[in-house]
Amino acid sequence: MASPVGERAIEAALRSGNAILKFISRNDAGVTGSHQAGFYLPKAAWTMYTPHAPIKDRLDETAVRIDWPDGRVTDSRVKWYGQKTRSEYRLTRFGKDFPYLTPDTVGDLLIIVPINHTQFSAFVLDLDEDIDEILATLGVQPFEHWAIYQNGMARPETVDECLDRHFREFVKELTSFPTGEVFSEATRRFVEECRRLAASSSLDDALMTWIETEYQLFQMAERKICQAEIVRPFKDIDDFLHTAARLMNRRKSRAGRSLENHVHHALTAAGIPHDMRPNVDGKPDIIVPGEAAYRDAAYPTNRLCVVGVKTTCKDRWRQVLNEGKRVPSKHILTVQPGISSTQLDEMHASNVTLIVPKRLQKDYPKERRISILTIDDFVGSMREMLR
Repeated sequence: MASPVGERAIEAALRSGNAILKFISRNDAGVTGSHQAGFYLPKAAWTMYTPHAPIKDRLDETAVRIDWPDGRVTDSRVKWYGQKTRSEYRLTRFGKDFPYLTPDTVGDLLIIVPINHTQFSAFVLDLDEDIDEILATLGVQPFEHWAIYQNGMARPETVDECLDRHFREFVKELTSFPTGEVFSEATRRFVEECRRLAASSSLDDALMTWIETEYQLFQMAERKICQAEIVRPFKDIDDFLHTAARLMNRRKSRAGRSLENHVHHALTAAGIPHDMRPNVDGKPDIIVPGEAAYRDAAYPTNRLCVVGVKTTCKDRWRQVLNEGKRVPSKHILTVQPGISSTQLDEMHASNVTLIVPKRLQKDYPKERRISILTIDDFVGSMREMLR
């Protein structure tokens, strides 16, 4: 259930039919010391937010009024920088004491809804439930960059011809949704055949590739399977709302299960014994080396590991504290694109260690990175623990 701010963001995006979404990075918030003076905007969607095309050797600027969720209004600027080596749009000028570009907002989701080229609504969501809800409703996934919702539909990223061909063959005969395991296994097979991930590729790179590619495959399957259900006449409002809720719930559950499936495959391929979703106290996502060892009172606690698998963990990280209580120190594997120093300190104080794919760690506090493991680091530590 979305909060009031989350509901307003969803309503504004659906009403406009256009929105751009981005997880706030350390660079955005000026934490890295090289403040970029505002948010980069996706050049591919320039018609949504500016009348100025991306023309080389030009500098253009548009004044824009932005309404923010706390009631403040900023007289900001959309700027096109096309001179010399620069080729980018930026959203700048937020005034003094602007609360949404601070270290504590790193990892929050920024949503910009262009009403027209001179007026935007903007929202910043920090609750996992709000983030899940709007991503599922709009059918987008920012990952590391902007996600684009344009003309009432998600604008999918381009995939190479090989993946597209495999996707279409996979989807062609579908009349209902396969299980999450089928989606995940097919994704890894397509990636292996098309992208030829080298045997020496890190598990960090492989995991990010798998989850990003599976999202594209799911989008194509959803459009094919759900088209008839969406265009049919609805009996009444309740019928419409029930259908919409079912689609959104499927999107949200798919994202979490996709990550779990690929983590399970990665650990299995690396030879790390483990059980997924074991039936022990708190029902953790993963126990290494497994449920039997956890239940064996004679098995050393320091040779057990409890891992929570969370797509985002800004506030739900605390759930893992009550999972697998025999093990006092917990791990969380996440693809959250950035998190604040304050939250990371809270996790550290609670004996929680984060596992984050290496590619995403650039947006985590540099001074705290020593306490964040990559997936390859984690696998190495498990091998050492079980030796």
